[in-house]
Amino acid sequence: MPDISERMITKQLKELEIDSLINREVFPEVPPRVEYSLTELGKLIHPFLKGMYKGGLLFENVIDSFES
Repeated sequence: MPDISERMITKQLKELEIDSLINREVFPEVPPRVEYSLTELGKLIHPFLKGMYKGGLLFENVIDSFES
């Protein structure tokens, strides 16, 4: 996601963790390393979110075709 600031991605990741959609694992290394993974809930809703994303792209293409 090239247009997102580090501050905004950190905020979004914290919200996803609070909502129990992702796990955050911090490794005690220098420099510190953090890995994120989907929770069971995150895995469960992933297909629905993916479908919504694809639907949004389809809708965007329809709108773009009217503007051309």
